[in-house]
Amino acid sequence: MNKLRKILFPFAVLYHGVTALRNWLYDKNFFKSVSFEKPVICVGNLSVGGTGKSPMIELIISLLKEDYKLAVLSRGYKRKSKGFQLVEINSSAEEVGDEPLQFKRKFPQVKVAVDANRKEGIAKLQEAADVILLDDAFQHRSVKPSFSVLLTTYSDLYINDYLLPAGNLRESRAGSDRADVIVVTKCPEKISYAQQQEIQYKLKLKPSQRVYFSSISYASVIQSKEDTKHIDSLISNKFTLVTGIANPAPLENYLKGYGLDFEHLAFADHHHFSLSEIAMLDKKEIILTTEKDFMRLKDRIANAQVFYIPIHIAILNKEEGFKRRIKNAADAILEKES
Repeated sequence: MNKLRKILFPFAVLYHGVTALRNWLYDKNFFKSVSFEKPVICVGNLSVGGTGKSPMIELIISLLKEDYKLAVLSRGYKRKSKGFQLVEINSSAEEVGDEPLQFKRKFPQVKVAVDANRKEGIAKLQEAADVILLDDAFQHRSVKPSFSVLLTTYSDLYINDYLLPAGNLRESRAGSDRADVIVVTKCPEKISYAQQQEIQYKLKLKPSQRVYFSSISYASVIQSKEDTKHIDSLISNKFTLVTGIANPAPLENYLKGYGLDFEHLAFADHHHFSLSEIAMLDKKEIILTTEKDFMRLKDRIANAQVFYIPIHIAILNKEEGFKRRIKNAADAILEKES
């Protein structure tokens, strides 16, 4: 914990009191949590910042889309619209948010909607879907999901973190007890069995919980609205990397591993690009960005070539067990063995 956050620690104690009271009121049924007849699978985290929720939602969609009619409900972070709104292929990121638009573009057959009120959003979607996926809704206690997937990053485990504002936790570590599955994300692809066991021991799982480890890898191709190229095509071309994500360092390091020559313009997570920023970017020759940033840039850049680099998520341990638990959750049956 740095010096500034040490100073803020008393506020974290106050924050803990507020969140702990709220959770206690839900646990004791003073505040009501609503359950739904349709299976509701929640993906979330305890901390602010990027833990890989969008890739996990996409992985779950890929596992279930052939057998179930799916719907995804998201808040639509930083969108300009209000209330419940269905996401269409031709929606804009400003209207519905970058990640919901990304889901819809990648999986057109899936119904995607945004609503800050998850209870009302689910009620409007359940007639059109067999299974509803909730994006970033672990703290939305007004809804009781049938299955919860809690994410924590390998380099910043929630057990090593502190509550806001002294740390990055939205609620105390005890909130992890509500999870059915905990996924440690962004692991090294060759994480050892000993490391996995050490982390699992630190997490202090309940008997019913399972832990899985996952990695995110970048593709060797880049894509634009019209074209797909191998990343090697950038070797002889200086380009501009534009990121609006919580932690761009892994992507930056991946590109450096190819020996590529680029400048990096880093913006805040879910950054809405101003007209002056768009004008500045439009003077570049080649722009490479992330898939969710591409959703915000693709229709606003007229002259520069804009590409994004796809990512792939892989479960590194007991992959079949993970798939089985997700599919059983879609059937509203939680398997006891993984």
